[in-house]
Amino acid sequence: MLSKNQQKLLRALAQKKYRKQHGLYLVQGAKNVQELLIAGKPVKHLFACADFIADNQALLEGHDVVLCDEAELSKVSTLVSNNAAIAVAQTEPQAELNTQGLILALDDVSDPGNLGTIIRVADWYGLGQIVLSEHCADHLNPKVISATMGSFARVAVIRTDLCALLQDYDGPVYGAFLEGESVHTTPFAARGILVMGSESHGISDAVAQHINQPITIPAFGGAESLNVAMATGIILDNIKRHS
Repeated sequence: MLSKNQQKLLRALAQKKYRKQHGLYLVQGAKNVQELLIAGKPVKHLFACADFIADNQALLEGHDVVLCDEAELSKVSTLVSNNAAIAVAQTEPQAELNTQGLILALDDVSDPGNLGTIIRVADWYGLGQIVLSEHCADHLNPKVISATMGSFARVAVIRTDLCALLQDYDGPVYGAFLEGESVHTTPFAARGILVMGSESHGISDAVAQHINQPITIPAFGGAESLNVAMATGIILDNIKRHS
């Protein structure tokens, strides 16, 4: 059963200022909590229903778990459903950027659902890290974590000054624009940076100055644009097939 202080903490962690203040973040739902435990991430509190505990005894070994029912967890969760378990995880120090291989960088992607989906897509294509500009959505937002479907536990997030990173980078910098070389014919290198812009404005002018290989996804119909997460998946697929 959840104490009043535990309920207060869980509700507070839905807000960025309290995540930063406590150095903690929420992981909700059976799949995401399982992936958190499999990855061995530091966990401070675990709350779960009886079925989740029974089905995950090996994963939960060594953890103190507070038994709750789903109705109780639903009251403090930001999810509409899938409230079999909630973990309170400790924020880890930011990883060092590995400049070898392909780097995916996001320029001011502000929608949490899109960011979470992009992290999931990056995981699908084998990227172990993703770079965020300083004004991207908070990657520890519960909506982001939920949208990753567990990929948050495998993809390191590095938030940095994107212009400074690109200025010092010595390889090809691909940028997604409405006009550029087709991703179907671009000879992608195995080492490079792919920059994806924000949902509403695309790649900012400041970042665009550092892009030396503008690329585009050819359109065959009448749609004005693609969702940034969808576009990221299409471009990564082409990069993986051509590099």
